[in-house]
Amino acid sequence: MDDLIALRRDLHAHPELGFAEHRTAGIVADFLTALDIKVHRGIGKTGVVGVLRRGNSGKTIGLRADMDALPMEEAGTQPWKSQYAGRCHACGHDGHTVMLLGAAQALAHAENFDGTVVFIFQPAEEGQAGAQAMIDDGLFSRFPCDAVYAVHNWPELPLGSAQTRAGAIMAAADRFDITVKGGGGHAAQPHLSPDTLLATSELVVQLNTIVARAIDPCESALLTVTRVQGGFSHNMIPAEATITGTVRTFNLKTQDVIEKRLREMAEHITAAHGLTADIRYKRYYPATVNSAPEAELALRAAKNAGLNASLAGRPALTSEDFSFMLQAVPGAYLWLGSAESRPLHHPAYDFNDALIPLGISWFCEAVRAALPLNI
Repeated sequence: MDDLIALRRDLHAHPELGFAEHRTAGIVADFLTALDIKVHRGIGKTGVVGVLRRGNSGKTIGLRADMDALPMEEAGTQPWKSQYAGRCHACGHDGHTVMLLGAAQALAHAENFDGTVVFIFQPAEEGQAGAQAMIDDGLFSRFPCDAVYAVHNWPELPLGSAQTRAGAIMAAADRFDITVKGGGGHAAQPHLSPDTLLATSELVVQLNTIVARAIDPCESALLTVTRVQGGFSHNMIPAEATITGTVRTFNLKTQDVIEKRLREMAEHITAAHGLTADIRYKRYYPATVNSAPEAELALRAAKNAGLNASLAGRPALTSEDFSFMLQAVPGAYLWLGSAESRPLHHPAYDFNDALIPLGISWFCEAVRAALPLNI
């Protein structure tokens, strides 16, 4: 276990962004090769797939870990903090990678399963849809899986616990960018030019009413404005201003309503000010939806691994591109308790190394449950 912890800390010190995980992918491929696991590189640009076969069964299970880091500065003080400016493993993908490598190591020496394990090391989870890139590159046509599983460390749960649920476990993620155009002029002569900032300010307020007034109160949804930009001087009305934000939903109907209302508000409010709106709305990750049998298997594997396993009471509004894999193949996504630690995406976050053996055990128990020996 000490070697795996050292590897995790090495990956933490050398974070790589989406589709640039060349060093990480090389380490992964070399590790698997040393275990005599068949390795396939460059799946979805920088993804790595390992294939391990035992026995005669035609059953196959996929196990996925994400490898990429976040484009942010690390504020940690540990000796293994990021060595690169503007990059850090603030979401624990370094730990996910090492847990799956540890599972590959254990399974490579195990004889207590019958079938094929596909180890999927995925690039670019953080907003760049690396899962879809791997699928587009033939992931499931080249390496067919009966089911696929993934795990994420979860600081909101205590160490030694695990949760998942059938149905939605993570939200769909959309991004919107609205550019308000048509103004520009002297701040002391507002009557001569439409006020882009006034219209933008009104639009920000009204956008925050969509979920409260257009969506069923029993339905979970979120709209958050995350950036407002406009203006360069204290005495000038800018020619344009921009609003950026995110929308999170769990079903297509709610997603459609929010996008429709957002577009209507942007067009009508700006028009009322004599301005126009350029609206870009991107649905970049669908909801992560577990299939019921696989969610049950994930919880059973967690119990067999000695974890305190329970049903998640509700999904999270965070998003995950493992959703694309679950649209292609049945499967389940598990939260593995990692507290106490900083929240995910916090600049001082560091993966809890005590989680490594727990994650390895869960992956191995999932394989044993999905690919049992016929005795």
